[in-house]
Amino acid sequence: MKRENSHAFRKGVRNGIPIALGYFAVAFTLGIAASNAGLTAFQATLASLTNNASAGEYAGFTVIAAGSGYLEMIIMQVVANARYLLMSFAMSQKIPQDMPLHHRLLVAFDLTDEIFGISIAEPGKLNPYFSYGAFSVAIPGWSLGTCLGVVMGNVLPLNVVSALSVGLFGMFIAIVVPATKQNKVLLGIVLVSMVLSFAFYKIPVFDAISSGTKTIILTVVIALAAAIIFPVKEENKNAE
Repeated sequence: MKRENSHAFRKGVRNGIPIALGYFAVAFTLGIAASNAGLTAFQATLASLTNNASAGEYAGFTVIAAGSGYLEMIIMQVVANARYLLMSFAMSQKIPQDMPLHHRLLVAFDLTDEIFGISIAEPGKLNPYFSYGAFSVAIPGWSLGTCLGVVMGNVLPLNVVSALSVGLFGMFIAIVVPATKQNKVLLGIVLVSMVLSFAFYKIPVFDAISSGTKTIILTVVIALAAAIIFPVKEENKNAE
């Protein structure tokens, strides 16, 4: 059993190295966002060590920068990280039924999009040590990138910082664009979201609403409208 766990751990490290490198680049721009929100290098690094979530952390730093309250922060984190609930449901079918609770909790701790992808791709049931191996390189990569982003974000030339600062948005675009090419409904929803977001930030009547609240309102309203108008049929879910 020890040899099997050791093999799974090494495989997790090997598969996690490309993820760590990608995390480092993206987290550098996240560190810049943390610095702009007034966080120190220690605070930002601690946030990345305990919350390896790109969208969640970026949304959190945005809420902090906007001076919003705790309630807005809680709602924003629930909305931004809701997809992890679905990943957890899927992962529950991948892990052995007799896996102890402490292993389940540890595997769930760093169940990011990328680690979820390599875990689901593993043949058979998932050995938790595979996840631990991936964590051992992914979490340091994410945290180190965040720390250096805070420390060096104000040292680098302005044009370099500007280029790096769009890295996180580039990651989001890379996730959204392929899906919109395959689904016209999703493409329409993305376009509507862009138009409404622009309207919310340009129409003076919405100036009294904080940036964090605007994002929450748009996310909930658009997602709810899409679910009502374009419900996903049960047979489509099974086919997927």
